[in-house]
Amino acid sequence: MNYPASLVGRDFLCLLDYTPEEIGALIDLAAHFKALKKDRVPHNTLTGRNVALIFEKTSTRTRCSFEVAAHDLGMSTTYLDPKASQIGQKETIADTARVLAGMYDGIEYRGFGQEIVEELAKYSKVPVWNGLTNEYHPTQILADFLTIREHLGRLAGVNFVYMGDARYNMGNSLMIGCAKMGLNFTACAPKAYFPDAALIAKCEAIAAETGATLRFEEDPAKAVAGADVIYTDVWVSMGEPVEVWEERIRELSPYQVNADLMAMTGKDSTVFMHCLPAYHNLDTGVGREMGAKFNRDAMEVTDEVFESPASIVFDEAENRMHTIKAVMAATLGWQG
Repeated sequence: MNYPASLVGRDFLCLLDYTPEEIGALIDLAAHFKALKKDRVPHNTLTGRNVALIFEKTSTRTRCSFEVAAHDLGMSTTYLDPKASQIGQKETIADTARVLAGMYDGIEYRGFGQEIVEELAKYSKVPVWNGLTNEYHPTQILADFLTIREHLGRLAGVNFVYMGDARYNMGNSLMIGCAKMGLNFTACAPKAYFPDAALIAKCEAIAAETGATLRFEEDPAKAVAGADVIYTDVWVSMGEPVEVWEERIRELSPYQVNADLMAMTGKDSTVFMHCLPAYHNLDTGVGREMGAKFNRDAMEVTDEVFESPASIVFDEAENRMHTIKAVMAATLGWQG
């Protein structure tokens, strides 16, 4: 499987750094790896390599994806949880980068500000991969786009609607990804929850070259009319104080993805996506606590939609592993 030589040795920090052709190549490589995995064809030509996984924010999908993907490629991993690393506490980010780069062939970071992963990359001589920051979540978007292509057969021209708080990593990264790959992106939320104006301007310039369109809509009915994909995320992100729940529920409840909203698309083929975890019922500790406090049985998406045939969230979750594998393989010069 061929991929552009421009990917070898690169950091993967934000999709703004990658061309549409490079993003497409990563998605193609992920599809190739998925087929190899399903057919049980070994592809462990990076045997002997080692990667460090820094997790200042915990995760199920990201950690498992990096660990399984690295193992499939023949690599070993070291997981550094919030208590196992001195990054930013007893050791500077620059020093951490130089220490780890001397021992490992690649470094993943999942945590807080984008400036942290960018500083790691600045001082590392090996590729650094963004597993999530407050501002961007590029590996998730690759998984989302592979999933969309599998179910809809295309990316360009797909009508994509993001419901809810679009100011942070998912709203930002989905808008960038749609602009790069020619999807028609709509963010639907109160105006205060739209992405940063400067980032919107960057994406509008990209969209002008790719044929994508960007819309920002406060009316859910107008936003979802004709939608091929409806996407949402939790209303309160990891690390935010519990006090914000009341405000978010009050302001974002009209943007919940439910059966009525899905019907407003006017299409039976519309799919539902979510990066997970999702508060679609009361079967989690946080779900029960906030559900009881605010008298709700679901938050950003109802269980009816989440468990419906329209929901492709678990295909999306699986594809995290295949697309993360593609990122590591391409940047480390995998040959197969």
